[in-house]
Amino acid sequence: MPILQAGSRFPSVIIFYVLLLVVFYMLLIRPQQKQQRSRREMLGKLKKGDRIVTMGGLHATIHDVDEDMLTLEIAPNLRVKADRGAVSYVRTRKQEATPSPVSESGPPRP
Repeated sequence: MPILQAGSRFPSVIIFYVLLLVVFYMLLIRPQQKQQRSRREMLGKLKKGDRIVTMGGLHATIHDVDEDMLTLEIAPNLRVKADRGAVSYVRTRKQEATPSPVSESGPPRP
């Protein structure tokens, strides 16, 4: 009965396949999920004034943001519409206008 003899190696084969699945998960699936999560965050944070590069290689500035559509300004007075997913990466983000701290005594006197 060769099946009974092969049965003694059965637990080691199961352990091998479990370890293989763990390694596969750690090297392939987990990094891809992490990359997808960061891309979703990047696409969700797009706002007017950001300088972006599209999947096609166009460098543009975001002029308007709708739900899934962006109006991109490629050149002065040249605007095109693109899907939000067409953005490859953000080159520079528009700086938030933060008010400068003013002392309680007011501005300095000459």
